[in-house]
Amino acid sequence: MRKLLIASLASCLCSLALAAPAPTPSSADALLHQAVAGSWRSDAHKVRDQYRHPVETLEFFGLTPDMTVVELAPGEGWYTEILAPVLKDHGHLIAATGKTTGAYADMLKANQAAFGEVKLVPFSPPAKVDLGPAGSADMVVTFRNTHDWLNDSEAELGSVFDAAFKVLKKGGVLGIEEHRARPYMDALTASNTLHRIPEDYMIQTAMQHGFVLAGVSEVNANPNDDESVNIHRLLPNLMGDDPELKKIGESDRMTLKFVKPKQ
Repeated sequence: MRKLLIASLASCLCSLALAAPAPTPSSADALLHQAVAGSWRSDAHKVRDQYRHPVETLEFFGLTPDMTVVELAPGEGWYTEILAPVLKDHGHLIAATGKTTGAYADMLKANQAAFGEVKLVPFSPPAKVDLGPAGSADMVVTFRNTHDWLNDSEAELGSVFDAAFKVLKKGGVLGIEEHRARPYMDALTASNTLHRIPEDYMIQTAMQHGFVLAGVSEVNANPNDDESVNIHRLLPNLMGDDPELKKIGESDRMTLKFVKPKQ
């Protein structure tokens, strides 16, 4: 990189003066804090930061502003509102979603000045799981979604892991946040009745599909949640009529970092 800059200086001083500095991992922290404070985020989204810890979560995954990142099943865009501004100038965000038109797409257009160009790809496992050319992404992330794919079958969840593995470069990262069930609970039962997955099952499944576990974070852990309650009875949904559940906050969640081996 240094030799390249010297060569550029020798050939054209003006081009060096106009060149934008290359993003560094340390610059991600400032950009993440700016995005979290962004005016495009609603108060309803911001109030959840205390439970979802977006800066800490994305820094644990190793997000940098120059990455190509695929977000699986972005929903209404809670994390997109943070990822897109960070990646706007030097990276790329690809949103793999069940609907490439509608409210989510409209939200992207309304905030294009802050988000830049976010590419939409259809994603509906197991039928539609093409996330892009093989080895083209630095990172794949998904937040609180894996139980939805497990609800139908282990094969459907497996198709998601396979798709992520294929699109990632060697050394690329798969970051997963998911509602945590009690250890060694039957995964299909936990998924279908509580919308949770045991952490041991998640790790084992990822490894079966070629990934290596690179890190485990407790940034989204909640010791007030005993992992026995349907997550929709907790914040933010609070389905049901038990006022005590509000005191728990949002669910206890695993935060896992996997890597596609370099060899």
